[in-house]
Amino acid sequence: MDHKNVEDILLKNISILAQPTVQESRMVPDGEGPFPSIEGLKEIMRLVRAIVFPDFFDSRRNDSQMRWFSMGVNVERLYKLLVAEITSALHFHRCAGELNTEAVASNRAAGFIDMLPEVKRLLYTDVEAIFNNDPAVDNYGEIILSYPVVTAMTHYRTAHALLALGVPVIPRILTEMAHSATGIDINPGATIGEYFAIDHGTGVVIGQTCVIGNHVTLYQGVTLGARNFTLDDEGHPVNVPRHPILEDNVTVYSNASVLGRITVGRDSVIGGNVWLTESVPAGSRILQSKAVNTSK
Repeated sequence: MDHKNVEDILLKNISILAQPTVQESRMVPDGEGPFPSIEGLKEIMRLVRAIVFPDFFDSRRNDSQMRWFSMGVNVERLYKLLVAEITSALHFHRCAGELNTEAVASNRAAGFIDMLPEVKRLLYTDVEAIFNNDPAVDNYGEIILSYPVVTAMTHYRTAHALLALGVPVIPRILTEMAHSATGIDINPGATIGEYFAIDHGTGVVIGQTCVIGNHVTLYQGVTLGARNFTLDDEGHPVNVPRHPILEDNVTVYSNASVLGRITVGRDSVIGGNVWLTESVPAGSRILQSKAVNTSK
């Protein structure tokens, strides 16, 4: 193919691709301003991690004055980035005509900074729960530095706090970033108590309307999902409570599926590969039938 033919192909397809399709026009918001920046959100999570775990992700940790200064720099930088990204998210969500977006973004960013001490407290309870549930770990630092569940929970607890403040779009992006990195899929709308542990973690799914109590442990491959959906008159799914409630001190072993708006009572154990669609009372032990060898 000669140079002229290649140029014609490029120009033809540039003209085609530059024109919005019907599907694109329907799916892309018409709000003003830029969309939230993935790179900006990655920087936000880097700052949250440095603020929450400064002894592990800040080289100036050994000097108390420098730690105070470094914390101030990080918190101020986080606030400014949050204002910018929340402003973009409000435009993305078509709120620009209804709100003074910069003022709203500033208030919600400040609200998140005010929630950071509680986010930090919860994350340290998660680290402690992981340590207490995993005989393979030698110290807390190993968990913070290397365990994927810490990444997933840092993103989730940040996203959940932002969602509670009424920030659109960004919470889901943050948890999907963690999902891509860890294989742990936690919807930001889920409610998760303190001392939450996930062992290994790959393949864990926690749905939007899940309610999880304190001291709950999940193993890899666990699904806390919906059994079915309620549809509106036009056949679209309605966002109603549809995921399980796990009370305090529940353990769910690998590859179990707990589905629908059911309650697993406190101090219960759900065995591996169990398919559970009915509520069980406190203290239950739900186990799969023993394997039967039929080769003889």
